[in-house]
Amino acid sequence: MGCPIVLVHGGGHGAWCWERVLPLLGSPALAVDLPPRSVRGGPGRNVGLDEVGHFTVEDWAAAVIEAADAAGWERFVLVGHSLGGLTLAETARRVPARVAHLVYVSAAVPPEGGTVLDILPAGFIERTATGLVDDVVRDIFCNDMDEAQTRFVIDHVGTEVIDVITAPVTRAGLPRTLPTTFVRLLRDQALPLETQDACIARLRAEADHVEVVEIDSGHNVMVSRPDLLAPVLDRIARISLFA
Repeated sequence: MGCPIVLVHGGGHGAWCWERVLPLLGSPALAVDLPPRSVRGGPGRNVGLDEVGHFTVEDWAAAVIEAADAAGWERFVLVGHSLGGLTLAETARRVPARVAHLVYVSAAVPPEGGTVLDILPAGFIERTATGLVDDVVRDIFCNDMDEAQTRFVIDHVGTEVIDVITAPVTRAGLPRTLPTTFVRLLRDQALPLETQDACIARLRAEADHVEVVEIDSGHNVMVSRPDLLAPVLDRIARISLFA
């Protein structure tokens, strides 16, 4: 048993992506669907970008805080995957006293004042220009998965809010003393190692201590290797309980 854990999904994903991790955790945990919930794995997940609506990272942080409030958790470990890195930083900026530990799972950390577009690897925009079609999903999210795992991801991945991807970000106000862990995924084809390393370097310039944990998996480690990710999160939750 440890500090409660709040799990935040990445781009095109939803709370569904944590389905295989949740039963393996020994600490209280919940996964959040960021707005709009209509594109988070349901029948409306593939609507056009112009139909998604206008949301900001502030809206996403508010959804995380609302979920923690509803669970009755005053303090929690905050875990974010991929695009969820933006929500982690914004949530911690708003309620720093409530966040016990930040865990970036191959998560986006753009330059201060920059956007997610600034950190995407070469060719990524071209590869995804027609959307997250099956072949693209297999390539960037499922390269280490069996067919059942791949089908699970393909059947749930949807559209994303363009406003958040193109908006400048800030981590101003994040306490330097806030414990931070980056889970570096060795076979990631969405955010390759050089991109992850640049994100780690930015975190280390802004925080007093950044732990790096490596897992031999592709981008969607929570689907392909939940058995390796869950113990990392539980360890952090245990040390955060009384920290």
